[in-house]
Amino acid sequence: MNKLFITGIPASGKSYLAKKLARETGGIAVILDDFRESLASDERYKKWVNFFLDKDEEKYYRETSLIDQWNNIILQSEGLWPTFFEKINSYKEEKKYVIFECVNILPHLAKKDLDFPGIVLLGRSYEEILKRNIENPRWGDTLRLQELEAKSFFNVERLYYKEEAEKYGYPCFETADEAFDTAIKLLKQN
Repeated sequence: MNKLFITGIPASGKSYLAKKLARETGGIAVILDDFRESLASDERYKKWVNFFLDKDEEKYYRETSLIDQWNNIILQSEGLWPTFFEKINSYKEEKKYVIFECVNILPHLAKKDLDFPGIVLLGRSYEEILKRNIENPRWGDTLRLQELEAKSFFNVERLYYKEEAEKYGYPCFETADEAFDTAIKLLKQN
């Protein structure tokens, strides 16, 4: 049971925390967001990998209600979950600590299928999320689109991740550094 998952909004420090935990414990950071991108050529998952990328982003944010934005994240996450769960299970016998990181590990999916703990990163401020989104763009290639994304990440997704995390008993943190000590304890107590 030497496993932990990290989920939360984009640009909140999930990959940073996963890699830091892996260095600290001599473990493995499995960045499932990178794995998701490799599924774009698989016909079973192509729709879900490109779910947002195939849309006119500005129109999407202008015309899609906040609850529909979250429901679309749920649809994408549930659509990709079978292959993510398979990837996670491929580490079942791993003796080293394994930290799985992915925006698509929604708390309700984790609670249903994973037998190890997790944490949720929510971000501290819109400004921090925007800065990280500009440094490592998620979808949009213009400042205007990156601002729309950051607003959605921080003002919409953040609320729903927090709500799900609290409902299913996963601790939430604003920053990776705040989460580090708890993450180490959860990883090592299993």
